[in-house]
Amino acid sequence: MNEKVELLGYKINTFSFDEAVEYANSISGQVVTINPEMMSNPDTVDIVNSAELVIPDGIGVELGLRIIGHKVRRIAGIEFAHRMIAEAEKNRQSIALIGAKPEVVEKAKENLQKEFPNLYITYSHDGYFKDDDKILNEVKIRQPRLVLCALGSPRQEEFIYKAKKEMPDSLFIGVGGSFDVWSGMVERAPEIYQKLCIEWLYRTLKEPKRFKRIFPTLPLFVLRVLREKFIPKGV
Repeated sequence: MNEKVELLGYKINTFSFDEAVEYANSISGQVVTINPEMMSNPDTVDIVNSAELVIPDGIGVELGLRIIGHKVRRIAGIEFAHRMIAEAEKNRQSIALIGAKPEVVEKAKENLQKEFPNLYITYSHDGYFKDDDKILNEVKIRQPRLVLCALGSPRQEEFIYKAKKEMPDSLFIGVGGSFDVWSGMVERAPEIYQKLCIEWLYRTLKEPKRFKRIFPTLPLFVLRVLREKFIPKGV
């Protein structure tokens, strides 16, 4: 059953990882991998709530859901997207990569092709474009089943929202910085950090400038959730 719960006005699916993959294989449209940073931007509410699948990417969202009484486990967006690439190869479906720097998307493409020898990557383009319609027309000609967009939030969500109307048979996933990892130019957190759901801490230690992005976003997010739970609306 495709159940959703609401957190700070955002409707989030309650699937396990495998259930989310199975569901994604059966639909087309937009997949949002939501995190606290995205939820701090009120302009994204309508786009997220119109998405066909919204998965909780980030320990902050999992914590927020637990605070309001829902035991929903996080689904790391990078792992989900990687699994969907594997599914595309298995089902002999084509994919497209859009986003990141030119050298990053090309290296990610090269590495994914090595990892998945039978994968059809029919289109790739960096994220440095201003004419969305031109890119959409180019992608539409190829008709990929899976389109991975690494344009950063909220741009990738806005681009996908527009694109899915033009390509009703494709599945679009916003993947943030995943191309950087797949290209090998950014190291993913060691497995122990992944299991403890503190990849954000590892990345912050490696890139201290990220501190300003995470704080105060995460503490304020938790405070907003607590306010929603314990303080009646209108108070």
